[in-house]
Amino acid sequence: MEMFAFSEAAGVEDAIRAGAESGTAQQGARVRFVAGGTTLLDLMKLDVERPLAVVDINGLPLDTVTKLTDGRLKIGALVRNSDLAYHPDVRSNYAVLSQALLSGASAQLRNMATTGGNLLQRTRCMYFRNRALPCNKREPGSGCSAIEGENRSLAILGTSAHCIATNPSDMNVALTALGAVIQIEGTAGKREVPIEAFFFEPGDTPERENVLDPGDLVTSVTLPPPPQNCSQVYLKLRDRASYEFALASAAIVASVDNGTFSYIRVALGGVASKPWRSLEAEEQLYDQPVDEASFRRAADAALAGARPQSRNGFKIELAKRCIVHALGVATAS
Repeated sequence: MEMFAFSEAAGVEDAIRAGAESGTAQQGARVRFVAGGTTLLDLMKLDVERPLAVVDINGLPLDTVTKLTDGRLKIGALVRNSDLAYHPDVRSNYAVLSQALLSGASAQLRNMATTGGNLLQRTRCMYFRNRALPCNKREPGSGCSAIEGENRSLAILGTSAHCIATNPSDMNVALTALGAVIQIEGTAGKREVPIEAFFFEPGDTPERENVLDPGDLVTSVTLPPPPQNCSQVYLKLRDRASYEFALASAAIVASVDNGTFSYIRVALGGVASKPWRSLEAEEQLYDQPVDEASFRRAADAALAGARPQSRNGFKIELAKRCIVHALGVATAS
């Protein structure tokens, strides 16, 4: 770990000002914000993250969950994962988010990890975390060791010739299914970005993972009012029952009217370079009967564009079964 300067932000504007000193998005930020630190500190110890300065934002007033007058739910960026998972509004109206949060990490980590930190957590690809091996995400132009290497846990959707890393967050999959919107403040002012536009696919620039520029601070996430009479399910398939990242996961938000889908959102995790909304699956399900034949058509459509690597082809069938089972659970009542 390199030496770095440490400071505490006196307010949101102070944090933005400190973060903006890190240069341009192309150069890469050399100032990092820290809250729970459950990802940042690990990467600093591995010498993957090498900030010149770390700004503590724990004192900022961004740690509340608020029901807005228009029915939306506003989640502060510093709300801890445990608090969010057990919040009454989340458990009753956004069950898929509670289920996703409780499926991740451990109780101790959930007590520290924040909404903003979970949103921004970096890939667990072993080559990204090992500076002795080439990684385009860590060092652009150095190559992707995973394509010819150990890629069993990596992505089959949204990949490129430069990167096949997965987004590791369970929370992000649920937020995608729920249609979350990210609130950001930076030197250019305030803006809102739908979660589907927040993350980038790797393309030719895998080092650029999201829309944030140096100095940009995620302040909150808002969720729209849930659809009427909807069922929500998060299903996570992994090598062991706890403290493990997904090999495939599915978040389902569905409403059924007279035996057909009147509302459906499908998002996948563990199989893609970002939290992956499957419009293809939704198109196969909307206004269709609630039965296994419909589920299987949707699963086939969701994985039709998969590009497996040498060791992760099994994820295609695994993800299909995950979708089918999650849809079955969501519509079982």
